Amino acid sequence: MRILSLIVTTVVTLNGGRSFAAPPPNILFVIADQWRAQAFGFAGDPNVKTPNLDRLERESVNFTQAVSRMPVCSPTRASLLTGQRPLTHGIFLNDAPLNPNAVTIAKILGAAGYDTACIGKWHVDGHGRSSFIPRERRQGFDYWKVLECTHDYNRSFYFADGPEKFQWEGYDAIAQTRDAQRYLESRAKSARPFLLWLAWGPPHNPYETAPTNYRAMYPPEKIQLPANVPSEAQARARKELAGYYAHCTALDDCMGDLLTTLKATGLADNTIVVFTADHGDMLNAHAMQRKQKPYEESVRVPMLFRLPPGQGVKARRVTGTINTEDVMPTLLGLCRVTIPKSVEGLDFTGYLRGRADPSGGAAGIQCVSPFGEFTRATGGREYRGLRTARYTYVRDLDGPWLLFDNEKDPLQLTNLIGRAEHAKLQAQLDTRLKKKLTAEHDDFRPGPDYIAKWNYQVDATGTMPTRP
Repeated sequence: MRILSLIVTTVVTLNGGRSFAAPPPNILFVIADQWRAQAFGFAGDPNVKTPNLDRLERESVNFTQAVSRMPVCSPTRASLLTGQRPLTHGIFLNDAPLNPNAVTIAKILGAAGYDTACIGKWHVDGHGRSSFIPRERRQGFDYWKVLECTHDYNRSFYFADGPEKFQWEGYDAIAQTRDAQRYLESRAKSARPFLLWLAWGPPHNPYETAPTNYRAMYPPEKIQLPANVPSEAQARARKELAGYYAHCTALDDCMGDLLTTLKATGLADNTIVVFTADHGDMLNAHAMQRKQKPYEESVRVPMLFRLPPGQGVKARRVTGTINTEDVMPTLLGLCRVTIPKSVEGLDFTGYLRGRADPSGGAAGIQCVSPFGEFTRATGGREYRGLRTARYTYVRDLDGPWLLFDNEKDPLQLTNLIGRAEHAKLQAQLDTRLKKKLTAEHDDFRPGPDYIAKWNYQVDATGTMPTRP
């Protein structure tokens, strides 16, 4: 199977009648933790400095309406790896373990002749945030410098092939990037394609821990706030955003270093580069914190695909509603590798090349069981929703909850639910959501039902206990 996947590739016929087999493309997949789609220069944020990602965006297909189906860490990462929705792979809470027999992108590409590497944050093992992860639970990755989860970015550890714990030097995202650069340099003359999965912990809070030179770039008093940050939250928002942006700019420099290495090694000519995030961050918009909420700042994520010239894809901004589970099958499609039957996500390869949006113009968003920073005591609730290129429509267990026109009201200041002039629109979106839930076999039950089904042990807030 490995040999066939390397040989059976696209054949290009030259004018002289000669032909050659195009080599399978490499993949550099970079994911940041909690980087919302709005926090980039290319997205119009007046504060943050992201020149390298702005350049990458100009060279990429930018999915401007990309969403995180379940905007929280472990569920998203499990869906990115498997191409499945949370109710299928079962990771709808943080710190739950992904089945070691799951069919993942690394396993599929490894069987197709790819070398696979993972560096940084993992957060789908569920056996303790600082525990060693043995090879049988690495989901197909060979090269391995990983920790399950930490947000102590300046005292950050990792494991390689054995139980000995190592420490990243200084700010971990920079050290991890240097390791990724060395990995790329080692691949420059290899005949085997690779998947390199680099997962940074920032800009996830704590916000104030970026290197000093980056923090100095963002005095809190100079931060411009959007109108959906209420007055009582503005002082906190400026302080937190200043630290958040410092992390973002540090990571932007890291991204610039990776792109420089790709070019210097010649790998850029045959490497797919994907940059994304697992979810966003409310950062005091609507006086809310962090993630899991169905609002724009939480649910929308960056999604950049830079394709090498041979893929026949033009850089541009597109409105196709790509979702978390769609990334894995799309990458397999671009690599001309058969998508396994276990995958539920959609292959956007045709859309990248100018054909129709396979989603039909709507992506699903959901919270199966509120937990962590979205507990019932703080307003957390189960929900199911649709995110179209224009509208956000959400139901909770009691019925319609939110309806926003994101084109006219991008800050989501006006909830249109129950307004007579929008009754027809609400009914149309409600019907569309119900059809989508039926197609996805989602009967939308209370969270405890799913916790019982998967036999998870949670505390009084519905949260999986965090083990060190």
